[in-house]
Parts: sequence; structure tokens; C-alpha cells
Amino acid sequence: MAKIQMKTPLVEMDGDEMTRILWQMIKDELLIPYIDLKTEYYDLGLEHRNETDDQVTVDSAEATKKYGVAVKCATITPNAARMTEYNLKEMWKSPNGTIRAALDGTVFRAPIQVKGIEPCVKNWEKPITLARHAYGDVYKNTEIKVPGAGKAELVFTGEDGQEIRKTIQEFEGSGIIQGIHNMDKSIESFARACFSYALDIKQDLWFATKDTISKIYDHNFKDIFQDIFDKEYKEKFDAAGIEYFYTLIDDAVARVMKAKGGFIWACKNYDGDVMSDMVSSACGSLAMMTSVLVSPDGVYEYEAAHGTVQRHYYKHLNGEETSTNSVATIFAWSGALRKRGELDNIPELCEFADKLEKATLGTIESGKMTKDLTQITSLKEVTALNSEQFIKAIRETLEGMM
Repeated sequence: MAKIQMKTPLVEMDGDEMTRILWQMIKDELLIPYIDLKTEYYDLGLEHRNETDDQVTVDSAEATKKYGVAVKCATITPNAARMTEYNLKEMWKSPNGTIRAALDGTVFRAPIQVKGIEPCVKNWEKPITLARHAYGDVYKNTEIKVPGAGKAELVFTGEDGQEIRKTIQEFEGSGIIQGIHNMDKSIESFARACFSYALDIKQDLWFATKDTISKIYDHNFKDIFQDIFDKEYKEKFDAAGIEYFYTLIDDAVARVMKAKGGFIWACKNYDGDVMSDMVSSACGSLAMMTSVLVSPDGVYEYEAAHGTVQRHYYKHLNGEETSTNSVATIFAWSGALRKRGELDNIPELCEFADKLEKATLGTIESGKMTKDLTQITSLKEVTALNSEQFIKAIRETLEGMM
């Protein structure tokens, strides 16, 4: 069978640890045999990011703007332990945060549903989509380790010389300070992305912050969302028969647990990071969730919502067998290929992406799955496969469909 031809490259962002190993397996077994795969490759592995002073991450974001579609492997955001392990020049920022800031996009994440893996929250009948703001907050923070007694202040100096000054804390001893920010333009893009996505899939939209405590920062999010909704989207929502409402984040968490699903839950950056992990875990596994960053300009970056699976990587390095769930990474590739096919008018590429996803889910539903899923499935006869065996089992299912 002739390989499917691509017209425009995908931007390919390679990553770290166990997901980097899976990345190559997926390409070798599930993509290259069927597609004349064209990518513009960027190595976002921590060693290469360190070598390039993280310029490679910036370059990959610019390439994504150029080509319109990217697919990204999970990457390390270094902490103090990683500084020593990788002999880093500095504690580089989150690559996801850098890319999200460059694209000014919103991250939409939804559980991957499959028969035999029922949500822990029994009343969740439909997927809950998390819309995560992709700029600012703790991901663009500035921090100080306070050495001792003194006065900490928050200062803003305008271009006109006007100064706004507030006392943060009169320290009597050592402590810590964190400064975070956001921009109205980014919040406006976030709001419009959420409202448009809700209209596209015709689902209610929830938005939640903690404006009762954060009376300026979080309240600004609330006000911008409401203003844009009232002026630009209310009539469209009414016509579509869907609802937008705001609530406190703690109320939203309580309501989510009693809901049936089938709605979009919009959150600020950190809230969206945490809550998407909660929803995906409750639906089976962190490796069972899609994630796509969508910019206001219509640029798409697909990735897995989980990390680099460090523990499995160390086992792999020691020659031990691993059983790492690769579903989210496979769906990152299928999502990017489908979007590339849509933009370039290549229906065969879209159809292949559909088949790849069906083959992946069909393999699980046949009882062949990674160890994490065998522990939570309701299927009676299951076989736990190692990392490579699972991908090859998908290849066998896919061959039958092709």
C-alpha cells in the first residue's frame, strides 16, 4: 500500500525520559509504515535545551506559528534535583509555559473514553473538557528567598513615571515572596477561545476563580469574561441553547463531583493544570487525556497531558521491563495529523488519524492494555503488555483496519 503523502510538515517537538522512548516507538510502528511523514524536528530534551540556553524552545514555538500545527512530547520542567542530575546552567522555565506564552493560546483537555474503563466518579456519563488558560500566573512568576527581617513591597512604575506601591509584608525573619502577573489581552483571548469552543461543540461553559479572596487579580478574570460574554456571545449562546456561568473554584469542584459531565470547565493556568489531572485520573489514567493548545490565530499544538514518566525511564535504563501507557501520546500524533489533513485538504490523512485512534481503543477493548489499565478495568479477561508490546498490538489492530 502506498504511503499517505503530506504537503506541509508538522512541527515535531521531541521530549524527555520514558515518553521520548515511546515517541520513537510510535513513529516507527504506527506512523512511518503508513505515512510519508514530514516534520520539522526540534529536540526539546533537557540536555539540548541546556546546550542552546533554551533557544530551541523559542524556535519551536516560532516554527509552530509558521506551519500552523505542532505535536509535542512530554518534557521536563527542572527543579533543584534536576539541576544537579543534568548539570544545568540554570533552572530553565517550563517549555510548555514558554510555548503557550508565544502562541497566546488556550489549552483544551478532555478524557479519552474507552469501554471497560469507567470513571471513578460514577455519575460522570460524558467527558468533562478542561479549558486551561495558557499564560502567566505561577508559570511566569518571579520569586525571592527572603534572607531575614525587612520590608517587601509590590511596585509598579508607569511609562509616565506614575508609581503604585503596596506593602506585601513586614518580615520579622526569613521567608519567601512570589510575584505573578497576567495581561488583559491574554485573558480576553482566553475568554473568546472558551466561548467559541463552547459554541463549536454546543456545551455549557463554566468559569471559576477565587475572586472573593483575590479581589483584584481573580476578579479581573471574572469581569473580562462577563463583559465579553454579554457584548459578543450571549445571543449566540441563547440561540444554541447553552449556558455560561461563573462560580467560585471551590463551588465548581463540589458541583463537578455531582455533575453528569458533558460541559467545558474553564480555569486559570494553575487550576487548569491540577483539575485536568484530577479529571483524567478519575477517568482512568493521566495517560488517557487529550490536550491541544489553540491560538487566536488558529495555530494548534497537540501534546500529552502528563509528564515524562521518570520512574519508568530509570527502570528502562536499568534494563528492566516497563509497561508505560502511550495512549495520550498516540492521540497527540493523531490529533496533529488530523488537523494537518484538514488544513491541507488531505482526507486520507484525516481518515488515518481516525483509524489510529480506533485501533488504539479497540486494542484496549479487546483486553490488551498496559498494566495501569489492567488495575482499573471492568473487563474480565485482560492481558498486561509491556510498553513495546502494547504499541505493537495497536499496530496489529491497525493493520487489520487498513
